[in-house]
Amino acid sequence: MAQTDHPAIKRPLCRIKWVIIIFAVTYPNMNHLSGIYTGAVALLIIVFLSASCTKEEPIDKDPGLKLEFSGDTVFFDTVFTSVGTATQIFKVFNPSKDRIIISSIELARGEASPFRFNIDGIASTRITDLEIAGNDSVFVFVKVTIDPGQANAPLVQNDSIVFITNNNRQDVKLLAWGQDAYFYRNGIIGSDYIFTADKPHVIYGFLAVDSLYTLTIEAGARVCLHAGAILLVYRDATLKVNGTAENPVIFEGDRLEDYFRDIPGQWGRIWLYAGSIDNEINYAIIRNGEVGIHADTTGNSLNPTLRISNSLIYNMSETGILGQGTRLKAANCVIGNCGSQSVTLSLGGDYDFRHCTIGNFWNRSYRKVPALLLNNYYYDTSNTVQVRDLTRAYFGNCVIYGEKDEEIALDQDAEGGIFNYRFDHCLLKTELNTSSELNYINCIKNEDPWFKDPYISSFQPDTLISAVVDKGSAQITSGAFINLNTDLDGNSRISDTAPDLGAYEFKEAVPARRRR
Repeated sequence: MAQTDHPAIKRPLCRIKWVIIIFAVTYPNMNHLSGIYTGAVALLIIVFLSASCTKEEPIDKDPGLKLEFSGDTVFFDTVFTSVGTATQIFKVFNPSKDRIIISSIELARGEASPFRFNIDGIASTRITDLEIAGNDSVFVFVKVTIDPGQANAPLVQNDSIVFITNNNRQDVKLLAWGQDAYFYRNGIIGSDYIFTADKPHVIYGFLAVDSLYTLTIEAGARVCLHAGAILLVYRDATLKVNGTAENPVIFEGDRLEDYFRDIPGQWGRIWLYAGSIDNEINYAIIRNGEVGIHADTTGNSLNPTLRISNSLIYNMSETGILGQGTRLKAANCVIGNCGSQSVTLSLGGDYDFRHCTIGNFWNRSYRKVPALLLNNYYYDTSNTVQVRDLTRAYFGNCVIYGEKDEEIALDQDAEGGIFNYRFDHCLLKTELNTSSELNYINCIKNEDPWFKDPYISSFQPDTLISAVVDKGSAQITSGAFINLNTDLDGNSRISDTAPDLGAYEFKEAVPARRRR
């Protein structure tokens, strides 16, 4: 515990000094000196000793007082390859002209924390009554010890040092990596680069792929993003996600404890910036962020901005796929359970979805908007409507469904503009008039798909009476940019009468064989 002199100890020392002075003045024959000389010596003693007995600096007890820190977060961005110990430093400033007393400084996780701190040579998880002089500061040394070889340890170790001053609570965040990982913080990839699958890739802040370069992500790789973090692909840059059915690429938050398993909004988005080109995502699982994929305006390529296939995007706090005036093709994908739309296609564009399930059974808050939005305009900075043509929004052998009565929003500019959309052999949850053969071909309205468990994004049809069974078109299946003869789970679509709607074929459960 930090120690300071208590005022009760200082005051008697002053009294002793004054006793000496009085004794020197009143003792008439001290050292046989004359009265004049004795008086002169006594005066010098008074001046000297009274200077060392000045009034103690007052304590600032203002309840509005706030400490100042050299930073609000302490990062331990070492990549640990063995038992890791690292030390960082930050400063605590007293902004007052008077001294202050910090009544307590402690780690929020206490003794269970992998962190320790040291102030004025005192190493602890908690100290009390630390005094800082007016306009002065102290150094805080923070150490973390982690064994990254523990596979069951959290990927990220978090804690904070909590300061209580005049009943005000402030803290400094502590962040260290708890497993061996590749770490990126506010970085730019300036060459072709590969995310390998040997250990997780952790993004803090942003990671941008610079123009003319390609980021390739290998099958089985894990990309873990911190709160608000963004994977950004610049103009003329490319993202290639090469997952497989056996080893998909996983995008998720960096908190891997059980509590965070299904918490949405833990990270930012994958942002295919305006002008990024030839992006491809195959067999990916994208979960628990804010926006799964943000595909911006079309770039300098005849190919779509994004081709995404055999992928799951779910449990996003905002939107699963946000397309803005872009070209996008999706096949064998599930985009479900988002706080806003599951799929938002705005500012026009060209879109082709085949054998996709767009579902929304979000139950974490009240969802005001439908699962799918189509839009062909926006308001510029002067609040003037700018029309962006929706040249095509095609949905073939798809399911657009949720728990709201209306899960499709068609938001066409009042002045017109191109607004071409078509639902071809689809199951729709809607109150729209679907009699137009130009926009709706062999569609089914408001019949039950009998999903296995849509609230946890299990959108497989669970019974033969599902409205999706054998309702698809083989021609739509064969016309996609990938082979759709098997569904997202690897089941055949061509072994029975017709393909089922959505990303999954119904597969009857095989009863367990009875033991003899």
